[in-house]
Amino acid sequence: MAALTNEDVRKLAKEQGVKFVRLQFTDIFGVLKNVAITVEQLDKALAGELMFDGSSIEGFVRIEESDMYLRPDPATFATFPWRPRDSSVGRLICDIYNSDGTPFSGDPRNVLRRAIKEAEEMGYSMNVGPELEFFLFHLDNDGRPTTVTQDKAGYFDLAPIDLGENARRDMVLIMEDMGFEIEASHHEVAPGQHEIDFKYSDALSTADKIVTFKYIVRTTAQRHGLHASFMPKPVFGIAGSGMHMNQSLTRNGENAFYDPSAKDGLSEDCLYYVGGLLKHASAITAIANQSVNSYKRLVSGYEAPVYVAWSAQNRSPLIRIPAKRGLSTRVELRSPDPACNPYLALAVSLKAGLDGIKNKITPPAPCNRNIYEMTSRERAQIGIGNLPGSLYEAMQELEKDTVIREALGEHVFNRYLEAKRIEWDRYRSQVHPWELEEYLPKF
Repeated sequence: MAALTNEDVRKLAKEQGVKFVRLQFTDIFGVLKNVAITVEQLDKALAGELMFDGSSIEGFVRIEESDMYLRPDPATFATFPWRPRDSSVGRLICDIYNSDGTPFSGDPRNVLRRAIKEAEEMGYSMNVGPELEFFLFHLDNDGRPTTVTQDKAGYFDLAPIDLGENARRDMVLIMEDMGFEIEASHHEVAPGQHEIDFKYSDALSTADKIVTFKYIVRTTAQRHGLHASFMPKPVFGIAGSGMHMNQSLTRNGENAFYDPSAKDGLSEDCLYYVGGLLKHASAITAIANQSVNSYKRLVSGYEAPVYVAWSAQNRSPLIRIPAKRGLSTRVELRSPDPACNPYLALAVSLKAGLDGIKNKITPPAPCNRNIYEMTSRERAQIGIGNLPGSLYEAMQELEKDTVIREALGEHVFNRYLEAKRIEWDRYRSQVHPWELEEYLPKF
């Protein structure tokens, strides 16, 4: 399907009775923002003439550098199906530009574009298929979200046990109306936990779809009187939510990870890509698991990846190679969670994989045993390390990794570190309920 042009957007907006258009973008943490305009301002927006105050957005610029421009990407035009058809609401995802007409280095979408360009210069294009998990919770009498799960179902359960089935069905229908190709939706392992998978596409389109996906899920849940949360670990004692990212590279129209003559059908490019991901895994974690809460999910016992290893046979390592070969040959990075900024997470993953290919980083031997059942001594003997155990540790790893720093660019790298240090200091200086329960009676 050909990408939409500005003229296509104008035509579709008229045909679909669009009255308002939301110009969307994210801050450096992936939080979706928008500027709403009337359709009469659409021509001005498509010409890149709409300005906004960048100093008001987390991680963007100082107040003396605040004038920034929104440049809509016409390929992202869609209308929201839940709005009235006679005065519908359209959406365009935007790139951020400086006042001098240059791309803003702190725009997460621009960070991913830079990584994609590097891949293209090496002859590759990246495809990604994400698997997003989320929880559906009840609201309290005042409409505030609780952590009371919406059902008591488990993996692949269905109604009447899966009480979220109707909400999930509506989410799927809305996504299909907005151009998603949904491959599967089901109840996940924890009570109130769900997963919806959509078909892979190029890296930029996938990142756009992830931010749209989260917006649709939360809006639809709200319409069902529920709260949808992408928080990695909202409830102690049950599984957290992940966002496994299935990644592959194509070259000359062929899957660069597939080699029918090689062992397991995996090409050298695939193995080197895995080697790059493993080498930079700790720094990637700072981006793919960006919150204090992320590290409550990355613990043993709940099927979350904790150990830096890979396998083509089991699901306990950080990286898994699914069994299907040919065009479907791919690398599944299992550590990211759905609260991360997908533009940055994909950018650093791609950069790490390309580093592996450029420098021929051979991964260690695959670990086909269940790593969760191995002792620390057994893991140490075969060189399996751990992912960072906290946001603080992850930040330390990020500071040391020049490749991931280069992927982010100096602006994002510095602003991101600064904000996360503040977050960590706020967390460590708070007195938490666990401490009161554990220590107040004793001391």
